[in-house]
This record gives sequence, structure tokens and C-alpha cells, in this order.
Amino acid sequence: MKALLRWMLLLVLALLGLQLFFVARIAALTVLDPASTSFQRSEAVRVQRETGHLRWRQQWVPYQNIADTLKRAVIASEDDGFTQHDGVEWDAIQKAWQKNAKAEARAQPAASTGRNAPRPPKIVGGSTITQQLAKNLLLSGERTLLRKGQEFVLTALLEAFLSKQRILEIYLNSVEWGEGVFGAEAAAQHYFRKSAARLSASEAARLAVMLPRPKYFEKLPNSPYLAARAATIQARMGSAVLP
Repeated sequence: MKALLRWMLLLVLALLGLQLFFVARIAALTVLDPASTSFQRSEAVRVQRETGHLRWRQQWVPYQNIADTLKRAVIASEDDGFTQHDGVEWDAIQKAWQKNAKAEARAQPAASTGRNAPRPPKIVGGSTITQQLAKNLLLSGERTLLRKGQEFVLTALLEAFLSKQRILEIYLNSVEWGEGVFGAEAAAQHYFRKSAARLSASEAARLAVMLPRPKYFEKLPNSPYLAARAATIQARMGSAVLP
């Protein structure tokens, strides 16, 4: 019994130490720009293993050197309540839980037959910009309830330590926009041969629509869906509130 209690205490201390590490990392972001994110490093390793070379395009630019068109487009596309919420859209989370429950319910009858057992349903969440940053910055890409819980903790820490403007600045400088293309400046140069400060409304809308599936749309730049969705986002950009 004593051995079990000792191991439980060590586990609690390890978890506490991990949280303190995250607190220190996030507090440092108030004055330091992150050199890389957990997602970027994992992608770099994957690409190097598959191709034998490292492809990584990124150039940090300050908030004021990113066009307002891109800021508005990303907020309109990814998180239209960004400046109002505390980092989590609880209504979206509830809808995501309902979607997960339905996916699991559909998977169980198929699994019970023993034939072609399906993969476990993905844990889908209604992620805000802050949640996406928390996940990409410090966490792995796995989709589990434990990782989602840690994401909530990191989201709360980001919102507590950083301003909305700083959160958006880090997000726009680190998010993926194609194979080895990270951040607004690299994306603007890669797709439009111009700086992120000079993006037009239509160009910004196209970049914003790419975010959920950047590698897919990089290969299909003339996708009808991309064009139609970009037009919708461009129409909504005027109502997007900037921090």
C-alpha cells in the first residue's frame, strides 16, 4: 500500500512539474517570440524522414506588419468570437461532444460484428484560435480526452498571461499554411510573392480558408470550394473585430 501511495505521489508531483513548466513557457511569451512550436518540430521530423531533407519556411513579423485583411479573414473564418470569449467557445464544445457521441454510436454496431472493425472515432472539438495555438505550441497531435483536457489548461494560461493581440500575433506567425510553410509572411511570399503586410482582402480570405487543410489546398489552388468559401469569408471580414 505504501509503495502505491508513493507512486501516486510521484505521479502527482510529475504532473505538477509539467504544469509549472508550461506556466514558465507561456509567461516567457509575453516578451519572447517562440523559435518553433511542437507541431512545427514534429512536421520537420516527418518531412525529413520521408524526403531526406528539411523544408521549413518561416519569417517572424510583428503584429503591425501583418495586414489587417489577414487578421480579419482568419478571425472570420476560424473564430468570429475571438475578442469576446475567454479562450473557449463552450457552445461549440457541446456540439462537438454531441458529434463525437453520434460517431461512437455508429461505430459500436459495426465493431460488434467482428468484421472490418472501424477505427476509433476522432475526438473532434470546436477549437478557438487560442485553443489551436495551445495545441500547436506545446502539445502532440494525438486526439484523446487527456490531451484535450491539457489543451483547456494551456488555453486558460494563454488567456491569463497574454493579450488577445499577442495571442493572434503568435498564432499568425506559427500556423501551418502548406508543406513546410509556417506563418503569415512565409505564406504570403509562397502563394502571392508579396509581404504579409500587403495582402489584399481576396488573398487574405483564400489563406484563411486554407487553414483547416493547408497541405490539401496547397495542391489544389484552383479548388471551386476554396474559391467559393473565400468569397464567403471576404464578405464577412467587415464584421470581424480586431484586438
